[in-house]
Amino acid sequence: MISDIIIPIMLGRKFKFLLIFCALPIVANAEVLPLNDALRATYSACVGIDDELADLKKMAGINTAVTGVGTAVNTGATVVGIIKANKDAELERLLKELSELEAGQESPTEEQVAQWGREFNQSYEKAKQSKPLTEQINKLNEQSKKLGNWRTGLMAGGTVTNVAGAIIAGNNQVKGDLQSQIDNCKASVKNLRDSIMQARMNGEDVTEANNIVNACDEYDYVDVSPINNRAKGAMISSIVGATTGLTGTITSAVANTDKTRNDNTEFGKQKEKNLNTASNVLAGASTVASATATVFNATQISAIKKVAAVAEKCTGVLK
Repeated sequence: MISDIIIPIMLGRKFKFLLIFCALPIVANAEVLPLNDALRATYSACVGIDDELADLKKMAGINTAVTGVGTAVNTGATVVGIIKANKDAELERLLKELSELEAGQESPTEEQVAQWGREFNQSYEKAKQSKPLTEQINKLNEQSKKLGNWRTGLMAGGTVTNVAGAIIAGNNQVKGDLQSQIDNCKASVKNLRDSIMQARMNGEDVTEANNIVNACDEYDYVDVSPINNRAKGAMISSIVGATTGLTGTITSAVANTDKTRNDNTEFGKQKEKNLNTASNVLAGASTVASATATVFNATQISAIKKVAAVAEKCTGVLK
């Protein structure tokens, strides 16, 4: 009695297992595309990636040139600022010398008061001495103002290039569409590999399909994150350079106004000196930021080339 019950149950379980086992190939085969369909899907998913990467590489090259110009311009502003500082130091020395000379004229000694002839001769000699001093002071003052204007202009130019660099770098990244296309290409190649196995079992020629898989499956080993990381680095550096450049431009312009330059009080002189020092420091900071952005852009080109090499190889086989 018990055996009559157990045997049918066991047979029933084996029968169910057999049905499931037999159904597996059917389910698996339902997910495998015919070879031609898989080839078309791979073509649609993978072709065009190389063009997108070529555009990224071109823009990275343009941005390298832009930030390179920014580096050169900001370097020029820094050098001009240093030359101006030297001119201002010489100007300050001559002004002090002239002030001492004029003080000597205004406060003659008792001996000079008693001896008018001698005083006259001395005053005449001092007047002759003060003339070339005044000429030198005027010349240095003119040079200092001109250098200040150059520094302001160069820093303004550097600010513009850094703003442009930040915009280009912000846009020159692997966006969602391109990333999705790369992911779809990887999935299509995987499906094509499965289709090749099925087609081989069916006796179909899979030579072309194998060549495509061998060329395009290298997408599995590429990493696009360095492209975006370096673009973000360039963007941040350019933003820093634009900020310091704009601040330095304003500071330099204020330092070079007649109101600031003509304030000969101790406070006014110190204010002018502080503004010029700050301008030079900011020019140097902008130079460093621009140079850093240039390095990021150059290394981004290298990262793009690695992915582009795979894309070109894959597209070449597909076409």
